[in-house]
Amino acid sequence: MKILKFGGTSVGTADSIRKVVDILLSYKKKKQEFSVVFSAMSGITNQLIEVSKKAAESDEDYHAILKSIENKHINAVKSLIDIKVQSKVVAHIKMLTNELEDLLHGVFLLKELSPRTTDLVASFGERMSTYIVSEFMKQSGLDTEFCDARKLIVTDNSFGAATIDFKATDKNIKEHFKATKKIQAITGFISSTVKGETTTLGRGGSDYTASVFGAALGAEEIEIWTDVDGVMTADPKKVKGAFTLPAISYVEAMEMSHFGAKVIYPPTLQPAFNKKIAIWIKNTFNPEFEGTYISAKTKANDFLIKGISSIREIALISLQGSGMMGVPGVSARLFGSLAKKKINVILITQASSEYSICFAVEPKEAEYAAELINEEFANEIQAKKIDNAIVEYDLSIIAIIGENMRNTPGIAGKFFASLGKNGVNIRAIAQGSSELNLSVVIGEHDLSKALNSLHESFFLSDIRTLNVFVVGLGLIGSTLLKQIQKQSSQLLKERLLKINIIGIANSKKMLLDENGINLKDWNGKLEKDGEKMKMSAFVEKMKSMNLQNSVFVDSTSSKDVVEHYEDVLNTSISIVTPNKLANSGLYKDYQKIQSAAFKHGVKFLYETNVGAGLPVINTLKDLKYSGDKILKIEGILSGTLSFIFNTFKEGTKFSEVVKEAKEKGYTEPDPRDDLNGMDVARKILILAREANYPLEIADVNVENILPEPCRKAKSIEDFFVQLEKNNDVFSARRDEAAKKGNVLRFIATLENGKARVSLESVGTTHPFYSLSGSDNMIAFTTERYKDRPLVIKGPGAGAEVTAAGVFAEIISISNYLKSFV
Repeated sequence: MKILKFGGTSVGTADSIRKVVDILLSYKKKKQEFSVVFSAMSGITNQLIEVSKKAAESDEDYHAILKSIENKHINAVKSLIDIKVQSKVVAHIKMLTNELEDLLHGVFLLKELSPRTTDLVASFGERMSTYIVSEFMKQSGLDTEFCDARKLIVTDNSFGAATIDFKATDKNIKEHFKATKKIQAITGFISSTVKGETTTLGRGGSDYTASVFGAALGAEEIEIWTDVDGVMTADPKKVKGAFTLPAISYVEAMEMSHFGAKVIYPPTLQPAFNKKIAIWIKNTFNPEFEGTYISAKTKANDFLIKGISSIREIALISLQGSGMMGVPGVSARLFGSLAKKKINVILITQASSEYSICFAVEPKEAEYAAELINEEFANEIQAKKIDNAIVEYDLSIIAIIGENMRNTPGIAGKFFASLGKNGVNIRAIAQGSSELNLSVVIGEHDLSKALNSLHESFFLSDIRTLNVFVVGLGLIGSTLLKQIQKQSSQLLKERLLKINIIGIANSKKMLLDENGINLKDWNGKLEKDGEKMKMSAFVEKMKSMNLQNSVFVDSTSSKDVVEHYEDVLNTSISIVTPNKLANSGLYKDYQKIQSAAFKHGVKFLYETNVGAGLPVINTLKDLKYSGDKILKIEGILSGTLSFIFNTFKEGTKFSEVVKEAKEKGYTEPDPRDDLNGMDVARKILILAREANYPLEIADVNVENILPEPCRKAKSIEDFFVQLEKNNDVFSARRDEAAKKGNVLRFIATLENGKARVSLESVGTTHPFYSLSGSDNMIAFTTERYKDRPLVIKGPGAGAEVTAAGVFAEIISISNYLKSFV
């Protein structure tokens, strides 16, 4: 014998009832003996409670609700039952609704709704749904008998959550089943007192009914049929990667239920657990799926834990003071005062010093609970030995659960590291001595992020996911998106890394989508669905999404974007940028940004600030952190100026070389922005700060190589006219260098804490002598590399190499997030 239970969604419509009966017919075909417990149709119990309250408030609207309840059931009858017998079933439903109407009319007249009447009203849901399904079962060839559980389950008169008299109930059930061979269609949730007064079994009442019948009959198994594929690793509505657990133990089910898992309510299944009857959780709408098997012992699997559950909207109450330390009976007084008023405590944690204790309750009970505590400890509070109770709202509890946790070291470290690296602040921690669960209290706004980061760490630890936001879709930004799209499948296959582009923006429009943006047509999507771009609005939306493993990429050269860096980092979002302004602005602002990244445990990466894709900054950091002393840094840090002076040879005019550089797209629209040396100055300033010199841009001595008429030219055309007139100035410097066998190079230098940028003459022994094309070159002279400097050389500009450098730093953040979790 099996006991099957179908929940409200399973019998919520005529179509779903057909699916239920198809499942039952398959059991008949397999010659499996069974009986079935049914809930009310989905939503009906809530409507019955609502209609009774409206009647008690003399609200005439209760008639309309009652009519909708009647119509829903009669429509199901008309859809399911053959026309020739339909009138009998409809008549029975009308008889029940008439009975309900009379009952509600009495409530309306008396303006009183007692718990006993509430239970009687609520019973009509199961009575109507089970009767309809039983009639359809008969019609479908199943030898069925309607079973009103009120005739069998005996309880006390604690209306709303009655206590069962198991001795009398078990006897009734056994005698009833002994007297019949028909399949029993049993009403869930409802029962009665010895006086025949209708009672209900409280939360999870239909599960309880199945458990009571299963235990009384010694059933081989109980099956709970619902609308999901079983017990999930996490709430699938909050965690997209959640999947079904094939097996869990009774105690694991208990823990997951306590911390928010809604599939079953294990306390109601205790009678079955006591008899060691296994429970299956199955999906009415996917009957082929095996579901979750719940039994006495846990089964080994490939994961450290079994599931992640949560409780939303809790309040945390704290009590502290020196008057609690070493004083016996404080906890007894505290929780005794709450127990007297039936306030349920969800979680408790106490400092080892006994100076403080905090616990979680439902928000609606928090203020009253604090008042009770303050009354209980009024003398100690007056004597200033204990402080008034403090209440904090807008909190949630998140818990990891599994019997194998007790034998596995490192789980707590993995748990806290996953939350910490995503900026989730923990307000309280609790772990029982059984080590079945580890629970923490966090901010309500962090719940989704916490669930997803923990699920990824414990269940998808081989796959890392980054949620990336890109501002700036010019050459570098658009090239980056193209590179990510091209490499996505290889990254997933070889590095188990998935990069989701969640937000994109240019100067005109922005688009953010929590589900990710398809990179095959990001431009068209932005144009079609994007909204007006405003940097503050983009940042606020990114923050409000509060996604785990988030990375903000700034591919602009905008100061407006940089002004939001500190805010972004304070929200535990990492930043990757080729934008030099943050690191070359005021030193105090540079420090604030660096400090924010360090404080919140996120990354602020900007390798592409100097040398595009070349490993300049990371090399400098490695030298510094490994104990080497930086003596001198020299660099050709502008691809534009590198090309100009590598090309400016005998027989060429300087103005013609600059024109060629502009035509090739190497220069800024106004070449003076390159030739004035300020871009190079910002780069050597960044390197100086990385070498621990607190310099400002004004401290960098910059040689402006342009003659005054060129600098003052009113247009680009006029600039080239003036430049041509001053070709001799540059030719003279070139020829003077050539006489010594040297060449001209535009070099940035940091030495003895002083930075300069100038056009210099270098000989054949200098590393920069043989430089060609538009390459950058940086030479580090250190204590370890004193005789022969450490040289880095390669392309120092261009969208491809710069985007590739940004891409590499995004990938490096995934490695950081992976460590320890």
